[in-house]
Amino acid sequence: MRRTVQVGLSLLAVLVLLVSVGGTASAHQAGTTYLKVKGAHSPNHPHQSGNLLYHGGAIEQAATVYIVWWGSQWASSGAAQTYVSNFFSGVGGSSWANSTTQYCQGVPSGTVQCGSNGTHPSNPTRELGGTWSDTSSVPTSPTQSQIAAEASALAAHFGGVNTTANYMVFTPSGHSENGFGTQWCAYHSSSGNLSYSYMPYQPDAGAACGQNFVNANGFFDGFSIVGGHEYAETITDPYPNSGWLDGRGAENGDKCAWISSGPGAAQDISLSTGKFAVQSLWSNATSSCVISY
Repeated sequence: MRRTVQVGLSLLAVLVLLVSVGGTASAHQAGTTYLKVKGAHSPNHPHQSGNLLYHGGAIEQAATVYIVWWGSQWASSGAAQTYVSNFFSGVGGSSWANSTTQYCQGVPSGTVQCGSNGTHPSNPTRELGGTWSDTSSVPTSPTQSQIAAEASALAAHFGGVNTTANYMVFTPSGHSENGFGTQWCAYHSSSGNLSYSYMPYQPDAGAACGQNFVNANGFFDGFSIVGGHEYAETITDPYPNSGWLDGRGAENGDKCAWISSGPGAAQDISLSTGKFAVQSLWSNATSSCVISY
């Protein structure tokens, strides 16, 4: 009887192990990467600790962006919504976003240059998949768990999780997670196979999160600088930190954040939907921060 029990327990242990190993293909360990406020970065010195390395995870082959405007307060922020929507409507297919196409998945971990190997982001046009105004009550200081739940609701609103999409949660002025504007400007993370970004109302942080960083009258500069940062990082590392990172854990946006002058400086780019301030992005091909690729 004892031997039967022991054999049964052993088989159970093997089954548990097989289930856990088999599940790693579709389940992702949640990490969170933050864009620090401007003052937390050394100006004009990108993280030149080497190129990005592939860590074995997924990239977004056909990037799509979904946005939720969480809270009824957005009804009085139409100009901000238009600016953000126009940016994400036009950024796909741009030479700025094209630097993400050099990265890939399906190559050995530690790869630096993909060449023609693996599966690459395609930088498609018209990447804004949809926006949703969720007028449900938003906490004054939402937690990350609440942000993740809202991202999940956004995915459900648009028919379920698309694993090549970034689900972006925008909270209105005066409603942001603790740490916004003093420690960080935005972040991206994941929950299961859902990849999402959190974007508080950037002008609330003023210059710390990009207001007037490129343009003297750039009240909304932070929305496209910070939003573009999270967008680009999600394409190359949608399930942090399993995609493309350097030896210090920096992603393609981190390495080039808040450069104000000289090579790789943030600047305006012209899209079919208007002119927008953006930061540069890291290119392994040139080992530098680039605005166009």
